[in-house]
Amino acid sequence: MANDLSTEAMIAALDFQIALGADTCVADAPLDRYALSREEAERRRAAAAAPAQVGTGRQVTPAVQPKAKEDPIGEARAAAAGATTLEELRAALAAYEHCELKKAARTLVFSDGQPGARVMIIGEAPGRDEDIQGKPFVGRAGQLLDRMLGAIGLARGAPDPGSAVYITNILPWRPPQNRDPKPEEIAMLKPFVERHVALVEPDLLVLMGNISCQAMLGRRGITRLRGNWADVLGLPALPMFHPAYLLRNPAAKREAWSDLLSLKARLRSRAEERP
Repeated sequence: MANDLSTEAMIAALDFQIALGADTCVADAPLDRYALSREEAERRRAAAAAPAQVGTGRQVTPAVQPKAKEDPIGEARAAAAGATTLEELRAALAAYEHCELKKAARTLVFSDGQPGARVMIIGEAPGRDEDIQGKPFVGRAGQLLDRMLGAIGLARGAPDPGSAVYITNILPWRPPQNRDPKPEEIAMLKPFVERHVALVEPDLLVLMGNISCQAMLGRRGITRLRGNWADVLGLPALPMFHPAYLLRNPAAKREAWSDLLSLKARLRSRAEERP
């Protein structure tokens, strides 16, 4: 029968067959599609089980290596241990990236006072005024602290190390809304505090407030701890009320005065023990 279909009609018929899934013309011999499927499955399984070939030019996708687990405390210890001066310690703190407080704080509050002082005060964390000025204890609580120290002959600006104090905090960055530091924040920043003490080499430590006692003594409850000398990093340490607490609870100033007298007496006895 004569083929009276136009070229356009034949192309349309072919497109119709392709749309139905036809991909091979009718051959002279039968074709077992199921056998081909089994052979293809076996080939893929063999390829997956075979070891990667070296030097064949075949591109092998490397296995994805698991990301190394971060160790904020270990990195803090290493960074702090590498600091041999206070300037290097400050730089190590500034470069430390694991503490989220750093992102929200305005400044790094490192220290104030005389580095060679016999007394080193460890506070809790910067507040708003400290975050602005970059120094610890500069707000109302700091002004009260200066008056307290002046009552026993000490001052952060005194040129004589015997009459001077050196001040720092457990945290160098202000927590949002002045909230209490989280345990993990204290843990990762404690190595820097310990190295800070080692570099300053004071005779005595004063731990001001619950957070300082928690970090350095592993205990809270300042009303029970205050006035009781303890050993911290091989040094005598005196827990005291934080000046901010005294501003809220003026009746506690009597206990604070007793602690100041204890500090003065301990300084005197330590001086007499020196050759």
